[in-house]
Amino acid sequence: MASLLIIDDEKHVRYSFRKIFEGDKGRVLAAATGAEGMRLFEEQRPDAVFLDLQLPDCRGLEVFKRIQEVDPKRPVVIITAHGTTDTAIEAMKAGAFDYLLKPLDLERLSQVIDRALEASRLMTAPAMLPLEDERADRIVGHSPVIQEMCKVIGRTAPQDVNVLILGESGAGKELVARALYQHSQRAERPFLAINCAAIPEALLESELFGHERGAFTGADRRRIGKFEQCSGGTLFFDEIGDMAPGLQAKMLRVLQEQRFERVGSNETVQTQVRVLAATNQELDRLVDEGRFRKDLYYRLKVVTVQVPPLRERREDVAELAHYFLYRFNRELGLDFRAFAPETIEALERHDWPGNVRELQGVIKQAMLRGAGPVLLPDLLPVAATRARPAPEAPATGGGAADLDGLIEALVQAESPELYRQVTEAVDRVLFTRVLRQTRGRLARAAELLGLHRATLRHKLRSLGISTSKVVIDEAEPPPDEPTT
Repeated sequence: MASLLIIDDEKHVRYSFRKIFEGDKGRVLAAATGAEGMRLFEEQRPDAVFLDLQLPDCRGLEVFKRIQEVDPKRPVVIITAHGTTDTAIEAMKAGAFDYLLKPLDLERLSQVIDRALEASRLMTAPAMLPLEDERADRIVGHSPVIQEMCKVIGRTAPQDVNVLILGESGAGKELVARALYQHSQRAERPFLAINCAAIPEALLESELFGHERGAFTGADRRRIGKFEQCSGGTLFFDEIGDMAPGLQAKMLRVLQEQRFERVGSNETVQTQVRVLAATNQELDRLVDEGRFRKDLYYRLKVVTVQVPPLRERREDVAELAHYFLYRFNRELGLDFRAFAPETIEALERHDWPGNVRELQGVIKQAMLRGAGPVLLPDLLPVAATRARPAPEAPATGGGAADLDGLIEALVQAESPELYRQVTEAVDRVLFTRVLRQTRGRLARAAELLGLHRATLRHKLRSLGISTSKVVIDEAEPPPDEPTT
């Protein structure tokens, strides 16, 4: 459960926080003095701190500096009266998360609380943990493609270079960004995330670079942007492909020179940030179409991390499903102990167009519909029980010419899943041939293929291959039980 620390000597301010947040959302810790606030911070380590600049026993700025010394990654929101906004702006430059003016606007307060808690989660929830640790969202899986991805993360994270993260929606790009941050040399500095698709262009420019008072209608105070606020830390740009062309030019200058101007100002601001960017779009195609700057594209992709879709790592589905089972048991107070084998088989057959995010939602829905202790297949949403259509194998036995013909046909058809279709067609021919050679013995076939027997069984299921249907030279039935 999330926790907030409010340090303010005004009772009605502390009451406002309890009214908005306390209860199902989390708990509120309250202090009326700086000394009491620091004691609670050091003992309880809340997820975010809201700090008044005017305290009866000390200046709030002193408390802010002490909090930064103890934990510089903890979001601190400054609360100030109109007359002390200059001090609040100085605190923002020093790394404060945001500032609020008194009297507090409850709607804005609620929004800032949500953003501060999200920032705290991104900075502190580990993205790469041992398998037995089920504390938070993390990268799960032992498939070869995930192992290769983690190797790239391990090699890249300590290098202070920009990284472009590519992958479909729901595949886990944010987790990769968090892992790169947490294993970097900037891990003790702030990490802030910006969704370029969720913020209008005019507001996004102000969000990134800040603005001066009076720079545009509604700009009633100076705002410190994320590039200035996060200097020394890491900025994560999600859906970078949706950034407007005008902002791309200003973004390029920041990456090249680490300098920018606030909106409505001629003053040059120096910054020093590492940029991680993610997109589910084909940026090279956007470059060809003139919708994304080529020079910015190459500035971002110093290193590229490809996040594989779930359909390309089906051997991880069971592990992911169990991870979500344990996690939602804790979060929802349920007591599911296991999956029925048929449930796992149904999950492994599904194509998962929504990737890991879709699997997470399916497991949660099924658990809320059931009563435990075993999650049965009839609890799954209907869409998750549909098997994907099996691709056709090469027509004349899978020779090189047949494979060339298949690839040519798929290329001409501009198939959006060419790699998967060709790989599965080859696997179908290869596995069938090896099973004939071993007379259906799975253990021997796995040995010849260099695969674990369980991995081979999973692959055969996903391809719809049954040992009982494989043509065997000898008349005797296969010694192993069918895999489907």
